[in-house]
Amino acid sequence: MVKVEVRKGQSVEKAISIFKKKVKQSGLMLELRERSFFTKKSDLLREKKKKAILRNKYKVLKEKENN
Repeated sequence: MVKVEVRKGQSVEKAISIFKKKVKQSGLMLELRERSFFTKKSDLLREKKKKAILRNKYKVLKEKENN
């Protein structure tokens, strides 16, 4: 659970921005978005495989640039 305490002399706007930053870093909203509907295990594996292929593609391109 993400908590932010408003300190003495600290504005509420600053506390809200700190809260937003902590929520983004924790990945809470991403998890909520993923859990909002059911996805089959086969779909998850397919998506994972696509991401791995894409990562490999960019890795190869980066290595070609460096050589």
